[in-house]
Amino acid sequence: MKIIKKLSDTTAVRKVVGTYKRYERFAPALSFMAGFTWDSLTIKRIDLWLDNIILMAYILLLGSTILLVNLISEGRIKNPFILKYQEWYPLAIQFFMGGLFSAYVVLYFQSASITKNWIFLGLLVLVLVGNEFIRDRLTNLKLQFILYFFAVFSFFIFFIPVLLGRMNIYIFILSGFLSLAFILTFLYTVYRKIEGLSIRNFRNLSMILGGFFLLLNLLYVFNWIPPVPLSLKEGGIYHHVSRQGDDYRLKYEKGSWYYFWKESDHDFHYQEGDTVFCFASVFAPTRLNKRIYHHWQYYSEGEGEWKTTDRMNYEIKGGRDGGYRGYTYKRNLQPGKWRVNVETDGGRILGRIPFTLVTQGKHSHPLKTIYK
Repeated sequence: MKIIKKLSDTTAVRKVVGTYKRYERFAPALSFMAGFTWDSLTIKRIDLWLDNIILMAYILLLGSTILLVNLISEGRIKNPFILKYQEWYPLAIQFFMGGLFSAYVVLYFQSASITKNWIFLGLLVLVLVGNEFIRDRLTNLKLQFILYFFAVFSFFIFFIPVLLGRMNIYIFILSGFLSLAFILTFLYTVYRKIEGLSIRNFRNLSMILGGFFLLLNLLYVFNWIPPVPLSLKEGGIYHHVSRQGDDYRLKYEKGSWYYFWKESDHDFHYQEGDTVFCFASVFAPTRLNKRIYHHWQYYSEGEGEWKTTDRMNYEIKGGRDGGYRGYTYKRNLQPGKWRVNVETDGGRILGRIPFTLVTQGKHSHPLKTIYK
């Protein structure tokens, strides 16, 4: 302890602290950009044990720091060395929370269909961005526990399916109850150690957390929470799809020279007798097998709504980095706007592949072949 104290009083450390104080107003923005960029580049798979261990460590360290801040505020800690750095502890809460929600935004964005999951994604982004600018408010007990519960809940609902190799509504409910039990146990520990927290405060905060738990379950019922740990890696519409060995052979209309990034048919030029293929690659964690559906719909101009024509399915197997590849196909389509929703068996949308079917004459467009 004496060695640490001597190091903290050195000129180098004082210079670092002084430099930080001068540029402190820029720290939130720089921390946000650096952390989010780092997570975007390093987090690749939701089932990697190292990443999950790091997130679990962040959760435990965040809880420990929240407890420490509240013990200091109640005067339960007298150690001068610990008290000397008490102004840094809210910053530590901010750091751990930023690390968690930055990772969550990356992981959930990979699994989200913006058309259905924007509310939950918006909550994650709001907490992530807001966390960078609310350090002084992180000493508020209610805010601490609401954000902490949200962090634990967001972790458990993808980690438990990865751990069990199963994904359904019952696993989601189990994950939610485990996160609620975890946070209420932690709250009770804080209640026992902090004299200023009355039984009434404990009950009120428990009710708030319970209400937040019900809200998150309501979001799940309405399909507003991304179907983690599944994610749509890629998908497109093609003139022909066939499997050759370990690869899939895909044919689509060759685009103009300036449309060099084209790899599927957004506008499908259709002749009578043609077959329209939908190819998709869905990532699932190792040991998780799941049935995936291609929900084919066309837009009825007369009724002004989307009409279902088919809902075809196939089973995917988890573990492949690029996702499990599969396809469905249809014949005798009518011209107009179409879309294929890639869904789970419960109707949770992983992604949407829109295309327009255009009737063409005798002239056919040249096709290009790629392998995936």
